[in-house]
Amino acid sequence: MIDKRTFRLPGRAVALVLAGGRGSRLYELTDWRAKPAVYFGGEYRIVDFALSNCVNSGIRRIGVVTQYKSHSLLRHLQRGWSFLRAEINEFVDLLPAQQRVDEESWYRGTADAVYQNLDIVETYLPTPEYVVILAGDHIYRMNYAAMLVDHVEGGAECTIACIEVPRKDATGFGVMAIDDQWKITDFVEKPADPPPMPGKPDASLCSMGIYIFNAKYLYSELRRDIEDPESSHDFGKDIIPHAVKNGRAKAHPFHLSCVHAPEEGPGKEHYWRDVGTIDAYWEANIDLTATDPALNLYDRAWPIWTYQQQLPPAKFVHNQADRRGIAIESVVSDGCIISGEINRSLLFSSCRAHSHTRIDWSVLLPEVEVGRGARLSRCIIDYGVKIPPGFVIGEDPEADARRFRRTSNGITLVTQKMMDQVVS
Repeated sequence: MIDKRTFRLPGRAVALVLAGGRGSRLYELTDWRAKPAVYFGGEYRIVDFALSNCVNSGIRRIGVVTQYKSHSLLRHLQRGWSFLRAEINEFVDLLPAQQRVDEESWYRGTADAVYQNLDIVETYLPTPEYVVILAGDHIYRMNYAAMLVDHVEGGAECTIACIEVPRKDATGFGVMAIDDQWKITDFVEKPADPPPMPGKPDASLCSMGIYIFNAKYLYSELRRDIEDPESSHDFGKDIIPHAVKNGRAKAHPFHLSCVHAPEEGPGKEHYWRDVGTIDAYWEANIDLTATDPALNLYDRAWPIWTYQQQLPPAKFVHNQADRRGIAIESVVSDGCIISGEINRSLLFSSCRAHSHTRIDWSVLLPEVEVGRGARLSRCIIDYGVKIPPGFVIGEDPEADARRFRRTSNGITLVTQKMMDQVVS
């Protein structure tokens, strides 16, 4: 039975967003920015989803743990997340690598990242009773308050959010086994042969990288782990398996806290994506151009907050038979000026598509300029790239692979450095 303070659970918690990941499988997209700072969805950065879930869930004491290439991430957080009011104990606390173990040691794992900031977290007042650990590099909408209730009702020291994943795709996740009370009986990190779910031989139950701990238990476990010379100081590899071994962990099924818009039917997908590869990033962005996308960004009851420049509306110019600005099943953001044809594509802010251009099934990051008569197909064009007039990408696989980064699924990533080498 939950005590009478249950409705105040979010106020008794603090969230720590782990946003220091490099995101190496995104290749050049993370050369100059951490994965959580990568652009997504026309207006946002990836980290905005975890932060918006916190605010919308009523958790307004948030620490963001950063490390790799953090400048653009820190700048985004300072510009876009300063609306919380410190006077009423709301904040987004920026936690760069503290190097508290020794002067040359960066974070050695996700658990070490939290451990090195324990002295800061323990000073938060009122003292947190629960700590919500979040990855800052996933796309989803989730009510953490519902998960907090499940955590308290379950009586475990640690609760792990989980989602069903096709068994063939589960090798990159932590995979768990549970009993009929959702207590976790086994946990293995990134297995080569993922164990199936009971009665579902083609599916595995996987960790979403979202954990809720009783604060005192977490602090004790982190201090124990840091003294273990055999530990890699990682939640998935060390902290969670130890909690499972000692019977302290339970699973929380994502469908209990996944957020859907009121108008969406009961069969709507429980949306969660790790956009950690070029192909997954392209697919998740392009899906937003669908008439009924899997992810609803138009739900005003659960908004995704971000920093947005003050820009004029998108504009479509010219109205001649062979020269007409048009967009079909596409997302076109503020500040764009279009005088070519856009099909099933997503354009971030301040892009330019000059006359006679054709852009199909492509993602253009902010301030991309596509020159007159150029053609793009199945591309990701990085921030600020200038595509020369008449240039064609996406129609000759061999040429694209020589000049740019092309995936086995035929998605071509283009940066300005690549383009400079081509046209020099």
